[in-house]
Amino acid sequence: MSDGLHNYEPKGWHSRGYLPHFDAGEVFQSITFRLHDSMPQNLLYRWRCEFAREAEDIGDAMRWRIEAYLDRGYGACYLADSRIASIVENSLLYFDGERYRLSAWVVMPNHVHFLAAPCSGKSVSTIMHSIKSFTSQEANKVLNRRGQFWFEDYFDRYIRSPAHFKNALVYIESNPVKAGLCKRAADWRFSSAWRRAARLKQMVAF
Repeated sequence: MSDGLHNYEPKGWHSRGYLPHFDAGEVFQSITFRLHDSMPQNLLYRWRCEFAREAEDIGDAMRWRIEAYLDRGYGACYLADSRIASIVENSLLYFDGERYRLSAWVVMPNHVHFLAAPCSGKSVSTIMHSIKSFTSQEANKVLNRRGQFWFEDYFDRYIRSPAHFKNALVYIESNPVKAGLCKRAADWRFSSAWRRAARLKQMVAF
């Protein structure tokens, strides 16, 4: 293990210039990241102006408004392609237990939600950089395209209590149902709900 990991200290609130992030060390966080074209930029600008005039907490207000808009399926929706969704899901699962503890996830047509706690010495920002860098390269290869794949930044929200954890998990797994893409959370192939249901079926079969 490197000295950098031994000397790791959570940063608390920090920013890369787009959105504020909370790096709390080994604390579960609900994270959302999206495709680069999943929101029209003129609409984001208009919303920021509205919130500035109303003097609202722009962080939470923008998060909820953006996440609601994402469910409309704006943009190219590359993640609706099962090949690309598989790349993203497998990337999330690959370092589960090594870089973070993954509890829930869903790969939507133009965005991704997941619930995870960084392992000791790992920060959310480095985890996100790794996931987005690898998946963007692999997705572009499959799609035979070049250029930006993910939006530069992401939303993260740390989990405050067991009740908050449960609510976040339900929110993530229910997203396809809320968006009108399926009737039950377990019907959505690229999600923790589907994987859990598949395992239960295997257990019953034996």
